[in-house]
Amino acid sequence: MSVSRTELKDAGTLRGAGVLESRLTRLSRQEFARDVWARTAALTRDASDFSDLFSASAVDELISRRGLRTPFLRVAKDGATLPSSSFTAAAGVGATIGDQLDDTALWRAFADGATLVLQALHRTWEPVADLVSELSTELGHPVQANAYVTPPQNRGFDAHYDVHDVFVLQIEGAKRWIIHEPVLPDPLRDQPWTDHRSAVADGDARGTAHLDTVLRPGDVLYLPRGWLHSARAQGQVSVHLTLGVHTWTRYALAEQLTRAALSALGDDPLMRRSLPLGTDGPNGPGGEVDLVRERLLAALVRADPAPLFHRARRGQGRPAPLGPLAQLTALDGLGPTSPVRLRKALEPRLEGTRLFTRVGHLDFPAADLAPVTRLLDGQVRTAGDLGLALAGRLLRAGVLVPADR
Repeated sequence: MSVSRTELKDAGTLRGAGVLESRLTRLSRQEFARDVWARTAALTRDASDFSDLFSASAVDELISRRGLRTPFLRVAKDGATLPSSSFTAAAGVGATIGDQLDDTALWRAFADGATLVLQALHRTWEPVADLVSELSTELGHPVQANAYVTPPQNRGFDAHYDVHDVFVLQIEGAKRWIIHEPVLPDPLRDQPWTDHRSAVADGDARGTAHLDTVLRPGDVLYLPRGWLHSARAQGQVSVHLTLGVHTWTRYALAEQLTRAALSALGDDPLMRRSLPLGTDGPNGPGGEVDLVRERLLAALVRADPAPLFHRARRGQGRPAPLGPLAQLTALDGLGPTSPVRLRKALEPRLEGTRLFTRVGHLDFPAADLAPVTRLLDGQVRTAGDLGLALAGRLLRAGVLVPADR
């Protein structure tokens, strides 16, 4: 059954709440984890005013003035994606790269009923980037953002499922969503809906939908991966954001555990030996597969997937923006009272005397470990509190940034 929370809370009650509660669901993180996460579709009416986040004017600016290139935009109509050559071109002297968005071609496609999909908005639109960074930190899973701009009475895509969870934030206009339960629950990233076309078509054609609703500005719809959905704009242009949550799975953890075990087996001389001449497969004479299974199971017991997990996690996101000129100014003017803080979204992890981050790793002498540890809470510090030499080193490395008091 769909979860619907329509009541609005006084802003004061949301002070200190994460974006999940304050902007998306009106559920605390604990409530969302218990009742909704990866379980069911959830509709929240009037979740938030998203006018500060995105708008029709933002769409126009991104398309006409930002010099975006593919793959930052896709165009779809009646379930098919149009070739990028139909809406890209060179931009004249000094900008002759041929895959920049052609706003005239995009206008013509849009006027003809095509949906414009602005992809990776967490890289191109600051308010969305800030929200995505906060949500990713709160959920513990990587998050991306796309915008879908659909003309009245049109749809961009046929019924399908995604291999990631989504939050749909209606920004402008209205869009009717029809939701059916999964035909393949919890699909992995290499199990797209196109591999199950007939089952998806049958599932979409089944009787009563799990949810059939019209989203209006401020509404939010959450769908776990695998849930079938299709959407059609109503009487005016529809603009919505989709926040895609690329969930970590037990399968992914198993992959990293196996990789760690295989890496360890590379140091085992017995496992590096060649199979006998004339071998006819793993089950041939000599019990080779039994030996390999025994060694592999032992390696799995000893393997630690944590280093691979954290490396992959760091690689699936980017740190907060850093301005080179502001950074240089801060470094040149560094003094005991200079306010600094840890750069956001670094995924910092201190292991022994080594700090791992999304911008590389740093090794520290024992005397620096206490101030480095204090930095990890993200609070504003003074360079004098850390030590000028350490603060300067971290500013140069892009780990620290100047802060406002």
